[in-house]
Amino acid sequence: MTALTIFLVLLAILAVVVVTMTIKIVPQARAGIVERFGKYRTTLSAGLNIVVPFIDKVRYMIDLREQVVSFPPQPVITEDNLTVSIDTVIYFQVTDPVAATYEIAHYIQAIEQLTMTTLRNIIGGMSLEHALTSRDQINSGLRGELDGATGKWGIRVNRVELKGIDPPPSIIDAMEKQMRAERDKRAAILTAEGDRQSAILTAEGQKQAAILTAEGEKQAAILSAEGEKQAAILTAQGEGRAIETVFQAIHDGNPDQKLLSYQYLQTLPKIASGENASTWIIPAELTKALGTLGNQLGTIPVDGGGSRTRVDLDEPVETGESSAGTQAAVEAALEAAKAAEKPGVGTGGGTADPVTPPSATDGEEPPAPQA
Repeated sequence: MTALTIFLVLLAILAVVVVTMTIKIVPQARAGIVERFGKYRTTLSAGLNIVVPFIDKVRYMIDLREQVVSFPPQPVITEDNLTVSIDTVIYFQVTDPVAATYEIAHYIQAIEQLTMTTLRNIIGGMSLEHALTSRDQINSGLRGELDGATGKWGIRVNRVELKGIDPPPSIIDAMEKQMRAERDKRAAILTAEGDRQSAILTAEGQKQAAILTAEGEKQAAILSAEGEKQAAILTAQGEGRAIETVFQAIHDGNPDQKLLSYQYLQTLPKIASGENASTWIIPAELTKALGTLGNQLGTIPVDGGGSRTRVDLDEPVETGESSAGTQAAVEAALEAAKAAEKPGVGTGGGTADPVTPPSATDGEEPPAPQA
């Protein structure tokens, strides 16, 4: 191998090295910081870039995308002197690669420390209960503080989130007891309210039932009274018709005094059979009729020429307004029967003899008197 060949090979290798050091390719969403003799010279954007070899050097490659950093839990003391453990998540983005490179060293660690100090400042002015229920307020306050502090570093904090706020175990147990007591209280209130509503509805139902029962009893009493009224009217009309029929038969048979005396004697056992009939009185004229009654039983005329007016037994019984007429007819029939019972008997005062009730039972005829 000649010297010329060696020279050409070395020249080719040098050319490749020079080209490699001259051409720089920067990926998308990246920024290259170029230094010349240790001093910042320029910032390379994404794509193909050319630098002076052996003089310019790409010192840093900065990521311009939004980055997420999760910080470990840190103890924080609240306003009511309770220690809670809080872990956070930071979303940030580099907006100025030069400031992020030369204004701060290890900007991620700086953001972490700044987050912890700002968080202690915010949580220190809140009670535990307020801190647990005010995550949005803490996030917005923490983001505002971090964004203002990191602006000169060429970093923009987009969002801050609290991953968790963990009180001590004793506080958690006390909070659980408190929540359990609150739930029991609400359950007791709801149960009492339900019992109250149930009692009200039950009372309303009983009231309505009592009203309906009273209305039903009222209607039943009215209908029963109407029924008794109609029954009494029909009974009175029937009795009136029966009396008219008996009165008709009596007038058709034209009985004399002897037959009436005999019928009177047949009713005496019925009069004496009453529970309270210890003594009863009969007219003195009855003893005179007994002497002649036995001799005259066979001489009762068949046709006495009495009234010939007939009662239609198939005529329907009237109701309603005819009760007054029926009552008048009954009274007239009773008066006529009394008048027919005493033909030829004067109004002269006769005496009455007390008689002990006979021992005959219902249905037995008394012994015939001796003439």
